[in-house]
Amino acid sequence: MQVCISHKQVVILALSFVSLPHTVPVARAVLVDMEPKVISQTLSIAARSGHWKYDDQSHFCQKQGSGNNWANGYSVHGPRNKEVIMNLVQKEVEKCDRLSGFFTIMSMAGGTGSGLGAFVTQCLRDAFPTSFILNHVIWPYGTGEVIVQNYNSVLTLSHLYQSSDALLVHENDVIHKICAQLMHIKQISFRDVNQVIAHQLGSVFQPAHTAEAGLHYSRNPLGDLMEALVPHPEFKMLGLRNIPQMPENSLAYSTFSWPGLLKHLRQMLIANAKMEEGIDWQVRPPCPGSSISSSHSTNKLLHFNTSIANLVILRGKDMHSVDLGSFRDPSLYTSWLNPQDAFNAWKTPRAFNKYEKSASLVSNSQFLLKPLDNVVGKAWNMFASKAYIHQYTKFGIEEEDFLDSFTTLEQVISSYTNL
Repeated sequence: MQVCISHKQVVILALSFVSLPHTVPVARAVLVDMEPKVISQTLSIAARSGHWKYDDQSHFCQKQGSGNNWANGYSVHGPRNKEVIMNLVQKEVEKCDRLSGFFTIMSMAGGTGSGLGAFVTQCLRDAFPTSFILNHVIWPYGTGEVIVQNYNSVLTLSHLYQSSDALLVHENDVIHKICAQLMHIKQISFRDVNQVIAHQLGSVFQPAHTAEAGLHYSRNPLGDLMEALVPHPEFKMLGLRNIPQMPENSLAYSTFSWPGLLKHLRQMLIANAKMEEGIDWQVRPPCPGSSISSSHSTNKLLHFNTSIANLVILRGKDMHSVDLGSFRDPSLYTSWLNPQDAFNAWKTPRAFNKYEKSASLVSNSQFLLKPLDNVVGKAWNMFASKAYIHQYTKFGIEEEDFLDSFTTLEQVISSYTNL
């Protein structure tokens, strides 16, 4: 599965492809942007691959964007274009024999991707109240892309928390670092960043055998994902790690063992490392009965990354003989959940993307506490001085809406801190 996205566009996927005789598969997806450029680029890139394409009729764009203003996307473009967008979604839904849910790919800090993305997610929840919704959210660079990105991020996350079943987060800074340090790319482009993200998403959503499915591939990947990772509606933040990840020309000279891969993946989890280079091997699970997070301020990097739930996905030969007992260690998890319920594994003997063996970890944990606390703190400092508020109020977002969003996210921070 390859997904080409921009930092602005909203992509709504139903996690399937429709294959017609003598044609390439057509993605069951709706592309939405308020500017035509990215839509046309995305359509042509997919078509040029020769392996699959988007439906030429299943997209929506306008002539003018949202100007990085969340309120413009949410309060203006959203309501104005709701009927057209939802009609496109409905057409795709009606092609499904069995709808498992929606997977939206969107930015967190722009105007269209974040504001309109949050609005469309809310519409999906209203129109399909029993379907799963997973939002894949692109976290902005910490150094800043737009001056109001922290406002946009706070508004996006707080609204998605009301509508979505889970948020799968990719941080631009982390992906950029993977491109530089693991992939050895000198001049990093959007295409490079997107390829790393697509590789990681594919490592999760390519077919795999779940415990319940036995020797059969899962027919409901979103449902299986939610069941494994979101046991409580207060905790919806999911992070993704994939190992190994390296340039294609290095694969021929590399060999991997399952014990080595899983040893690194487990340490990446507990030390909150986003890639296999630079892992802090000094971090150890806390002693039974101790609380490591209650004495820490969220302004500091938590030493140990406590989990609610983890899903490990193994792809490649000899995966049935792998011992995953180290991921069932009760000390990795919050005390209020049975470790047997907190850990799940999917497996398939099929290799992924030329890697003889590969492992992915999707984790519901404290991994996002520090960046989330930073974003909320920066947005609050701006809000306290009324900076740029007028840009939002002129499109119908009032100060009370900001305060509600801050309250929502402060509760999320508190919940994850006290695991």
